[in-house]
Amino acid sequence: MSDEGRHSHGGDHEEPSWAPLVASGALIAAGLVVRYATGMALVADTMLLAAMLVSGYGVASAGLRSLLSGGITIDLLITVAAVGAAAIGHIEEGASVVFLFSLAERLEDYASDRARHGIEALMDLRPEVAVVRRGGEEVSVPVEDVLPGEVFVLRPGGRVPLDGVIVEGSSSLDQAAITGESVPVPRGPGEEVYAGTMNVDGFLAVEVNRMAGETMLARIQRLVEEAEESRSQTEAFVDRFSRWYTPSVIMVAVLVAAVPPLVLGEPLDLWVYRALVMLVVACPCALAISTPVAMVSAISSASRNGVLVKGGAHIEGMSRAATFAFDKTGTLTEGRLEVVGVQGDEPREVLRCAASLESKSEHPIARAILERARSEGVDVPEAKGFKTYLGRGVTATLGGKTYCVGNPRLFTELGIVNGGAEADGNTVILVSEDDRVIGSLALADRLKPGVGSIVSELRRRGAWVEMLTGDNESTAATVAEKLGVDGYRAGLLPEEKVEAVKALRGRGPVVMVGDGVNDAPALAAADVGVAMGAMGSDVALETADIALMRDDLSKVPYVLDLSRATMRRIRENIALSLAVKLGIAALALFGFVSLWVAVAVGDMGLSLAVILNSMRLSRVKPGMPEGG
Repeated sequence: MSDEGRHSHGGDHEEPSWAPLVASGALIAAGLVVRYATGMALVADTMLLAAMLVSGYGVASAGLRSLLSGGITIDLLITVAAVGAAAIGHIEEGASVVFLFSLAERLEDYASDRARHGIEALMDLRPEVAVVRRGGEEVSVPVEDVLPGEVFVLRPGGRVPLDGVIVEGSSSLDQAAITGESVPVPRGPGEEVYAGTMNVDGFLAVEVNRMAGETMLARIQRLVEEAEESRSQTEAFVDRFSRWYTPSVIMVAVLVAAVPPLVLGEPLDLWVYRALVMLVVACPCALAISTPVAMVSAISSASRNGVLVKGGAHIEGMSRAATFAFDKTGTLTEGRLEVVGVQGDEPREVLRCAASLESKSEHPIARAILERARSEGVDVPEAKGFKTYLGRGVTATLGGKTYCVGNPRLFTELGIVNGGAEADGNTVILVSEDDRVIGSLALADRLKPGVGSIVSELRRRGAWVEMLTGDNESTAATVAEKLGVDGYRAGLLPEEKVEAVKALRGRGPVVMVGDGVNDAPALAAADVGVAMGAMGSDVALETADIALMRDDLSKVPYVLDLSRATMRRIRENIALSLAVKLGIAALALFGFVSLWVAVAVGDMGLSLAVILNSMRLSRVKPGMPEGG
């Protein structure tokens, strides 16, 4: 069977009118009434033949085209079955076969389109025009004609037409279309807005930074459409099996039609009829769509919940995940150091001296100390005579005295003090005055809210959770204990994270979760790479197999649940398809199944059952218990 049997059964199905189907159904009903109520066989047969021509013309045309191109499609098999049934005196069966088959195609197309509807509707969220400031006036301009650097205005209740940066005003934006978050987020000057999001309650003026075809919304749509075309290992296997299955059943049908009459002297029309039923069963339509329709449904559902999955292969890979490896800084933690404690006889003086010496630095530790000084209203005098010790600290003079601010390693080198580098997992910065330690500051990177429960959720689902970090052993151990992870690896350089991912494969497939920038090598090395905060991040969108549009780790258990549910649906679809098809084939061999039953149950009913079963994946939501 050729590959076009994947969605609709084969041939070219454009949006035909329902009129031929309605007319065909009416003619079949009228023909049966005339035959059994009046006994006018000729009139009844004429009506049934007309019904077969009305609903079967397109099917026969597609079947003939496939035969001329060297392929065998379900259209051809249905045409042979219908004509064969009419030839041996079962014209009502032939008419019913093509009518039910045509009805199945229409219903299947409708149900499949429903599965894709979420993605196709994405671009409908973007307005077709933008109100742009030009020449001192506000003019409506098609979004395709708006250039980067121009400014559009947005009033409450309007959708953002293009990506840009707010230059005037503030408001709350509903970003559910992209991130899946249900609560509007506040946005003000200097912050980015994205096409398709809804302005809730304020006036905004926004400077465009991307053309219409390059907005985050347009890129998400393109990536999801590409993902829907990608093929998983299971789908490739089913396609190979279908190509073997169809000719095998056709060969059996030929033997059923020929052997009993020729060898055993059985009635020819009886065994030809049974063979025609088996021809209908030979179409692996439901089997062929069992995987792709589930994958499309899963990818579409994920996108509506703020998760971009780049193909069915990654759904399948995630479902088999044995280990989740998380980067620490920026993934499990906020990625921003803060001063959590100041020790000394005069804490404000310790903070004042430390801030003065760090005032010229852009290091994260320096920024954290200066932020704490500003928040407490501490005066920061200007120090002089700076001497920097790379990666360790700084010395300078202040008020005629020499001060040193740095880690214990520097203090040991300078002979001021000998001590450890951490306390309770915090980074410690010492402060000295004229070679005498006067105090210390403890800094920590705060854990993101709820990450401990997310780790617990993954472990409850049977996954091993490991933390990978470039931070020191003590800090890593403290964070790991707070989170309840199964293991951690500290002091890792980017290339060492890659080796750690490879080592973790001993437990099975590895999913690496990171921010998509510093963790790009490890994301690429993992079986599945998950990047966080992809909205606005080119690197995250390009690097990861799965991208979380927000920094929301709660979506990781959701994607695991969705992937496992998807593979369950696929296994159910395949098992149901094979069981029903082979069951009907066996019953047909003994004459227990008619042609119209074979089409109604083995083709139309089975295909719809597969599609509806796959569409249940939309019920899997973030935050729900594992299942679906």
